[in-house]
Amino acid sequence: MKSICPFLWLLLTVSSVHAQPSLATKAEEEYFKTLSELTESLLRQQNKDKKDPDFGGILDPENDIYYSRAAEAVYPFTVMYQYTDEKKYRDAAIDVGEWLIRQQEPTGEWIENPWTWTGTTADQLLMMAAAYPTLKKHLNQKAQQRWEKSMRAAGMYLVEKMNPGFASINYVPTTAGTMAMLWQNVAKEDVFLEKARSLAWQTIAKMDEDQFIHGEAARVHGVKYGVDLGYQMDMSLWGLTLYARITGDKEAESYARKSLEKVIHFVYPNGLIDSSWGARSYKWTGYGSKTADGSQVLFSLFADENPAYQTAALRNLEYLRSAIKQGLVGYGRDVWAFASKTGQPNLYPTFARAKNLAMAMEFGHHQAGEPVPLPADKGDWAKFFPTVKVGVVRKGDWMTTISAYDYHDYTNWGGGKYTHFPRGGALLNVWLEDFGLLTTASQTQYHRGEEIHMPPIEDTVIALTPRIEYFSENGYFTNLYETKAKIAIDETGPMTTAEVIGELSDQQYHPGGVAYRYNYSIGGKTLGKKITLRYHDRTPNIRVVEPIVLNEGVRVEQVDDRTVRIRGEKRNVLLKVKEGDVRVQVGENAEDYWYPFPGLRCYPIVLNVTPPAEGFERVINYEFIAE
Repeated sequence: MKSICPFLWLLLTVSSVHAQPSLATKAEEEYFKTLSELTESLLRQQNKDKKDPDFGGILDPENDIYYSRAAEAVYPFTVMYQYTDEKKYRDAAIDVGEWLIRQQEPTGEWIENPWTWTGTTADQLLMMAAAYPTLKKHLNQKAQQRWEKSMRAAGMYLVEKMNPGFASINYVPTTAGTMAMLWQNVAKEDVFLEKARSLAWQTIAKMDEDQFIHGEAARVHGVKYGVDLGYQMDMSLWGLTLYARITGDKEAESYARKSLEKVIHFVYPNGLIDSSWGARSYKWTGYGSKTADGSQVLFSLFADENPAYQTAALRNLEYLRSAIKQGLVGYGRDVWAFASKTGQPNLYPTFARAKNLAMAMEFGHHQAGEPVPLPADKGDWAKFFPTVKVGVVRKGDWMTTISAYDYHDYTNWGGGKYTHFPRGGALLNVWLEDFGLLTTASQTQYHRGEEIHMPPIEDTVIALTPRIEYFSENGYFTNLYETKAKIAIDETGPMTTAEVIGELSDQQYHPGGVAYRYNYSIGGKTLGKKITLRYHDRTPNIRVVEPIVLNEGVRVEQVDDRTVRIRGEKRNVLLKVKEGDVRVQVGENAEDYWYPFPGLRCYPIVLNVTPPAEGFERVINYEFIAE
């Protein structure tokens, strides 16, 4: 046998080595760190028994089923292989891809078990098409043909089925990105490119003047309405951008860019993204929406234009990490503290966030150097979005969201799942420098909008949103069910002020005989709330509820009948009643102030309002004063 010359041997050796991309920036290192943790947990759940019909599938430990959507891990596994050259990731990607092909329906779609929904075919196909260029050389010719046939069949199914009349709006731009990726990596047929463009522009048509995308909630006359910021940031905007980048549609990209310039203001200094006010906030986790993918890919796509987007991605990643335990992503920051009441979260947010981080690593523009501040890091601004009646204020030591979002499921098409998001001019998340979250928001009444994603709750849970409320023989009334509130924000003075006017209403949005006016003042070390109640037809016993977020080390202590001290690890806050005939109560039913979404616990402060013996008005004026 002839020997190989040393030069030729070296050339053959170098050409056979898998070229590994490098982790050149902090962003890539941080994405990789969390992606590694999530993919390891997915590997542990993968079926390794080659004799089992579900070989390659990924088992959900909570519900004991092989989710078809979990096969989206094909792409995170592939990216991990690219960065590590470890064959276990390559083999896992191929095995789960083959398992997914075996689950495909004859007409090309995949059913999202345990339901019959097929729109998630877009997500599965996107991950297969993105992974294919790397995996192709490790597949024999027959396997390559099998993969390409499967992807084309899924693509043709989406060409026929996907449109805003078929699915919630986030599926539409996601499918636009999927069609573009399929066209780029697998099948150059014009039909896929044409469908991608059609879906992208159908998405843009659903954008309002503030660049919010409508179509996430219920249908009226066959048309979906409702904005959900979580889905917009975690799905729709990056799908639209991915389509635009692949196809060169600069005009479509500009719409995504303008929207991102608006929604960046909902990213808090601690990385929380406030989509608590959206129509699908029953899935709101703080780090995003539970069954959506994530915002890191969106921010990274534009990080070269504004490095603050990379800062937003990393801050939000830190918040996400607070919800991870042993490689599994929970419903929110503190959900593991009450996991005995909710059960272990299923795999959905784990593989969804993994695919998001994988896409961020591969498609993002990562910046080196010191991080650039977020808008939320710099005080003294207010943004009001009239199309949704939502404002965000960053003033002095405070940041907060005020929502009078008036979406209404007129026909109860959603069966109640679009009813209980907070509104009525409530201050939702309130963040204080050197303290963290002071207050937060949740559903007003717990409703399992999608049963497998939302745990059954047998224990009592009480809403976490600050509110005005009363109970009577006619039911429960609160500003959180007011859909017609008027709101105005003024940032011209030394304090940013806001006024909200509405009626306390029940969950059918019927008013109950008491009107209210909130006057907020925000700035420096003080956040004030003045409430004027007008008892025009009834005089019920009204409660003003202020649930305080139980951050690490937080304690709530009543000082006297008009003062409460909230002790934090770095900073204390006083709640001081300045005006009003009220009785302050601390800690009543405190054990019930927890919610699986956003996975937080609170401790209640209640101002019990004495109804007027004469006249028809009561004024309650109190302040949060940071010490």
